[in-house]
Amino acid sequence: MMDIRPYGDSALLINFEQKIDHDIHELVKAYFNSIAEIDGVIYQIPAYCSITVVFDKKNIEYYNLKSKIENTTIQSGTIEQNIAPIEIPVCYESEFAPDLESLAKDIDLSPDQIISLHTSTTYDVFMMGFLPGFPYLGQLPAQLECKRKAVPRKLVSAGSVGIAGKQTGIYPLDAPGGWQLIGQTPLKIFDALAEESFLMKMGDKVKFKSISAETFNKIQKDGK
Repeated sequence: MMDIRPYGDSALLINFEQKIDHDIHELVKAYFNSIAEIDGVIYQIPAYCSITVVFDKKNIEYYNLKSKIENTTIQSGTIEQNIAPIEIPVCYESEFAPDLESLAKDIDLSPDQIISLHTSTTYDVFMMGFLPGFPYLGQLPAQLECKRKAVPRKLVSAGSVGIAGKQTGIYPLDAPGGWQLIGQTPLKIFDALAEESFLMKMGDKVKFKSISAETFNKIQKDGK
């Protein structure tokens, strides 16, 4: 099921079934690819189960674009992406994981079990948002599903890895946040001054790797 409607005078919104789901994610990626080939489309903003399409109304008008999308042939491929998952090193030791112990009690697992489950899954980058470069990754193993913190933190350090609901994510910048923090990566996942500002994009795959505090500090020092 797909619903298309105007979204201002130079954009339209495509809605698919409203749930976080791998198959819907694949559909979003496929439409994203096909729509990118339509003349007059300036850019797209993909999300979990929707795509906002911004177009040049001097080159194409809404009803024409809507018709092209409805009649487009969906490409079998997905968004261009790395063949292998992007590996994200994470230190899960207590100084980097302020919520790990309390979360373990809440969901009746040991910290080691949480780490094992978190690092054993390959995640889809469903969308980017909230902060520049913040990846919404899913889906978590069911055993790790949890609520956000009742009181958000006023400051979460850049690189912090959190989980909430069915998702996990990485804070790209120092910012407020309410996710359960279970680790931290030394990688800089967003750099506004770099030629490629974002380490990952919607459609990529991500896998976490547990590292020691010593390795964390070395990677951070080396800038790699």
